[in-house]
Amino acid sequence: MKPATKMNDDKGAVFLTGSTMRHVLVMTSTGAIGLVAIFVVDLANLFYISLLGIQELAAAIGYSATIMFFSISFCIGFSIAATALTARAIGAGDILSAKKAATASLIFMFLMCCAIAAIMFPLAGEMLHLLGARGETHTKALEFMHIVIPSIPLMGIGIGFSSLLRAQGDARRAMYVTLSSGIAAAIIDPVLIFGLGLGLKGAALSVVIARVLFVVVGWHGTHVIHRMLAPPDFQSVVQLAKPFFVIAIPAVLTQIATPVGNAYVTASIAQFGDSAVAGWAIVGRLFPLAFAAIFSLSGAVGPILSQNYGAGNFDRVNRAMRDSLIFAIIYCFAVWLILALSSEAIVAAFSAKGEAAEMVRFYCYFVAGSFIFAAALFVANTAFNNLGYPLYSTFTNWGRATLGVIPFVYVGQAYGPSGVLAGWGLGGVLFGVVSILICFKILKKLPEKRAKEQEVLPNIPSANSPFTSGKGASAGR
Repeated sequence: MKPATKMNDDKGAVFLTGSTMRHVLVMTSTGAIGLVAIFVVDLANLFYISLLGIQELAAAIGYSATIMFFSISFCIGFSIAATALTARAIGAGDILSAKKAATASLIFMFLMCCAIAAIMFPLAGEMLHLLGARGETHTKALEFMHIVIPSIPLMGIGIGFSSLLRAQGDARRAMYVTLSSGIAAAIIDPVLIFGLGLGLKGAALSVVIARVLFVVVGWHGTHVIHRMLAPPDFQSVVQLAKPFFVIAIPAVLTQIATPVGNAYVTASIAQFGDSAVAGWAIVGRLFPLAFAAIFSLSGAVGPILSQNYGAGNFDRVNRAMRDSLIFAIIYCFAVWLILALSSEAIVAAFSAKGEAAEMVRFYCYFVAGSFIFAAALFVANTAFNNLGYPLYSTFTNWGRATLGVIPFVYVGQAYGPSGVLAGWGLGGVLFGVVSILICFKILKKLPEKRAKEQEVLPNIPSANSPFTSGKGASAGR
């Protein structure tokens, strides 16, 4: 085995052949395991903190998570651009351009994450106040955030490494990146929270330590194993800035729409007290864990689409989209059934009482089913971001986060915190359906779009660059 040469031949474009459903399943399942590890870090924090029996601490975790979700969304948006540029070059057989795109993407992600952390740190207290955090809950949430916020660049680079490994087609090592941090957090969490008696501070420190491991494992897979990175080249970095941010900015705007909608839901629930916020905190950690495969699907399908688009294989692009949608529907129905059957066990596990318990039950029995339409939206957005229509993704996601959240939640809050959850779930139905219809209309136009493409990306010196008029994609094919 010669791992260092994996980026030096056309075999790196692994998605150009074989069953598209198999690629979807492999990439999604390994990605889901990795995402579960990330979500387990948050879930474990909440679980261990709930064992302390202090409602304000559980609510503090809920408030801080709503805000920290913004930083994660930024990182995911940047990683979409990294995946699209790198996978498209790999699909076209241009390894040099792929390496330069990977290196430049990591540089952009690190700089942007540093800027985000610098902005969020001094504003954290005010953001918590706007969400409705008060008194001891506000103090504890701010304490948690001031420890975690400086580690945002670590999280960004770790997510960047994982996305590059998916672009290469190495689903297993992309999984290792996030899985390692999740395992570490599961071990470290109880030690810091209970063993050393650090409580909420221990939960925050556990997140930071997990992110350090995130970066170490990602670096090993990306650079040591696959040699995906080129030495930093100032000229290439400058040239790649425009194509990176042309994809990244709409992708980031798309991603932050969800936390904006969630922030409105949090503020609406806050009026019902800390018990309701604690219930929302449980739901907020439960649904990403339960639907991890759907969150993973949106990242897993991207490299498959990009490699085949780069190679001009439009039939495989269409097939991959259909397979993704079929998988999403079956998976969502299965998870909904499992949640409904497990609702009482979930309530007991988190010691939920009163409104918190009722919210968890209501979510498991009813609201979880609405995620079928959210899954459709995720799949469509993946196509928009990777096939050259990122603004469509921005519009549909913001439509979901505003028109699909605010009026429904506003009406629902008249029926209590469970009514807020109902509004949050129902608002996504319309946008899920519309986004898929738009997506398949776009897929029909791909050959025509490709034929008319001019220089979309700059000419970075390479023998066979897909960054110049698309010629690299067809050369030798």
